[in-house]
Amino acid sequence: MTEQGAEMSGAQSLITALEHAGTDTIFGIPGGAILPAYDPLMDSTQIRHILVRHEQGAGHAAQGYAAATGRVGVCMATSGPGATNLVTPLADAHMDSVPMVAVTGQVGASMIGTDAFQEADIRGITMPITKHNFLVTDPADIPRTVAEAFHIASTGRPGPVLVDVAKSALQALTTFTWPTELVLPGYRPVTRPHSKQIREATRLVLEARRPVLYVGGGVISARASRELRELAELTGIPVVTTLMARGAFPDSHPQHLGMPGMHGTVAAVAGLQRSDLIISLGARFDDRVTGTLSSFAPHALVVHADIDPAEIGKNRHADVPIVGDCREVIADLLVALRAEAEAGRTGDYEQWVDFVAGLKKRYPVGYDQPEDGSLAPQHVIQRLSAIAGPEAIYVAGVGQHQMWAAHFVDYEHPRTWLNSGGLGTMGYSVPAAMGAKVGRPEATVWSIDGDGCFQMTNQELATCAINDIPIKVAIINNESLGMVRQWQTLFYNERYSNTDLHSKRIPDFVKLADAYGCVGLACDSPDDVDATIEKAMAIDDLPVVVDFRVHRDAMVWPMVAAGTSNDEIKYARDLAPQFDEVQDDWEVRA
Repeated sequence: MTEQGAEMSGAQSLITALEHAGTDTIFGIPGGAILPAYDPLMDSTQIRHILVRHEQGAGHAAQGYAAATGRVGVCMATSGPGATNLVTPLADAHMDSVPMVAVTGQVGASMIGTDAFQEADIRGITMPITKHNFLVTDPADIPRTVAEAFHIASTGRPGPVLVDVAKSALQALTTFTWPTELVLPGYRPVTRPHSKQIREATRLVLEARRPVLYVGGGVISARASRELRELAELTGIPVVTTLMARGAFPDSHPQHLGMPGMHGTVAAVAGLQRSDLIISLGARFDDRVTGTLSSFAPHALVVHADIDPAEIGKNRHADVPIVGDCREVIADLLVALRAEAEAGRTGDYEQWVDFVAGLKKRYPVGYDQPEDGSLAPQHVIQRLSAIAGPEAIYVAGVGQHQMWAAHFVDYEHPRTWLNSGGLGTMGYSVPAAMGAKVGRPEATVWSIDGDGCFQMTNQELATCAINDIPIKVAIINNESLGMVRQWQTLFYNERYSNTDLHSKRIPDFVKLADAYGCVGLACDSPDDVDATIEKAMAIDDLPVVVDFRVHRDAMVWPMVAAGTSNDEIKYARDLAPQFDEVQDDWEVRA
């Protein structure tokens, strides 16, 4: 690695700085403004560059790498359209708190603001969708900026950081100086929770009769899954895991009620609605969980722990706000609750636990087999989970298949479930799976994608084939934009306006896979599902694409219609569960 004080070009300084920051992989595409950086990149022995087919693919691949490993993902693009093609992955990473650094080229410093060829104010464009961003015009600033970018992306609430570097800075000579310390006035993430808030939270936990641990993606970011399990088992409190937190708590654990929200389990939704205390850990009370906010968990007090103080009280008032890293928050709660237990003070939740356990048993997540004998998509995903197992990584696109993957795969470990949660980006799955496989080459990585999502970014299969990245893709092909079709069925009198993709005819996904240098398989019979998955699992040297041609009118249940209360959850199309069974003698907090 280059030593301090060496003279070099700004481009060499950029690559050297990325090496010092620990970068081992960059997903990107060269172009005019970033081209000077690609010359020294060719000589790097530490960094593997993966040439993608679209900059959006580079961004999602960096996300997948980061989400699967916990390390900062890195992508690179040129100015103008190259940089603007990163906007969607940056927004996606921002919504889902994914640590990512995007390096973009910019026109020369003297040309900025002149509408030069391939100029775009990418710093201004991405200001609302990055945690921070930089424009570098002085080559001497490159190492410090890169160091700051990686620090900001990976500390506090993780997120994407953009580093835009003028071509003139890349071409100029400079002296490389890696900073020994970072001075970032105003940026001091609080990781240790305040002891007073921990004491108050402990008091509420012991007083509650119907508590729920509401677990969000922050628990995974904080690497706090082990501590979460200790907390749950110490207290006996039921646990719900959001879409972003699947795997943070084992699905097989008897205290786990499943995923809450619009398509959550009846037990998870009812547990939150009927609770008298919500202990929120790294979750943000987003609309897909709460339904109509005014009717969400009306009798519950809230302990809200999050590393981002801006999230606390943003949507729901927090009775006990705790700013801090979830791992440290839970660790401190464990100490306090164990001390209380040793003094003979524990919570009394037996009736509550029996109630929610009864709901979980009475209203399991299930599905109907198609009457015509065709393939149920839920069956495909259920069998994929059973055969690939809980050690595999599952990466979903957005829509019905995403919800089925959230429900019908059994998650036992963190960082085995990747998806676009907050932004809901179609096209996320294939490139994100590619990034996950690069970051975790020993793991089996399945992209569970819809036929609509798959057609947005499937060109990255070429990247996978050429670069020996053997991901596996399960296309849940219902010929439709499935979730939109479901809404049209339920709310638009079955008027299917522009949701029919004709995907069982055009394109032929098996031929498309073959054309990309992958192995293409197809399955349309329930009897062939296991054998097809096992055949895909046996192929380790090439990407595999399986076209599962499923029943087109399968729906995602349960469901809370947009704009309604979680109390109006439907277990099936016209079936509302009965879960308003609160004991009269339980205290209801006003």
